[in-house]
Amino acid sequence: MADLLKLLAVFPHPDDETLGMGSTLARYAAEGVEVSLVCATRGERGWFDSEGPNPGLEGLARIREAELRCAAECLGLHEVSFLDYIDGEVDRADPAEIIGRLVSHIRRIRPHVVVTFAPDGAYGHPDHIALSQFTSGALVCAADRSFANAGPPQRVSKFYYMVDSLDVVNAVQEALGGLSMDVDGMTRHHIGWEDWQITTRLDNHQYVDKVQKAMLCHKSQLPGYRPLVEAPFPELARLFGMGCFYRAFSLVNAGRTIETDLFEGLR
Repeated sequence: MADLLKLLAVFPHPDDETLGMGSTLARYAAEGVEVSLVCATRGERGWFDSEGPNPGLEGLARIREAELRCAAECLGLHEVSFLDYIDGEVDRADPAEIIGRLVSHIRRIRPHVVVTFAPDGAYGHPDHIALSQFTSGALVCAADRSFANAGPPQRVSKFYYMVDSLDVVNAVQEALGGLSMDVDGMTRHHIGWEDWQITTRLDNHQYVDKVQKAMLCHKSQLPGYRPLVEAPFPELARLFGMGCFYRAFSLVNAGRTIETDLFEGLR
């Protein structure tokens, strides 16, 4: 195994990286892992009316890209790349096109571990769900020598879904009143995973301060989670101190013993 371990996170929107697994990304960056992020969109539709006139898709894209790069610096990320889709339209992307773009990044970065949203999208967000599916497809295609795309094949050793424990869901309910989204006339709610479903738990409490700094970079989004900005540190630690994951596949380890490292079997 190469000395330099690499982790690739694949998310749809700026701030997913910070609020989703910021402490995990900061932890591995601090440990010397090369941590990269591929973001499908620039969050062009994430504007709060209370902040004044909407700058439009292009204007907000520039704002949120800059915010993401600020957060990435706080977390210690090696690089940030974009797939150039529009916020809210990932589930309408052409599968061959978006999978091809993901394959290009996977083959170029050559990560050992890839992480994205679980198939439930955390709270049913269509962009989250679609990108989870496209990432799964891209991992298959990236390892396929017959798939016509730039770079030699890359077989990723471990693939994870980022998930929220029931405790985190309860903490979000207390702090923000919960997460939900109306899709196709139905309200989708934040989904907590049972303890037995979680394969990997990371104690990242010492990196919560970096999450706090990265969160403040996303200034355009602060109206949506103002209570977190004003929350006491112990409350932030409850939300962001543990990283919880479901091991979708591993080529290097197995069993039901709870992992404490995404690179277990690779070191």
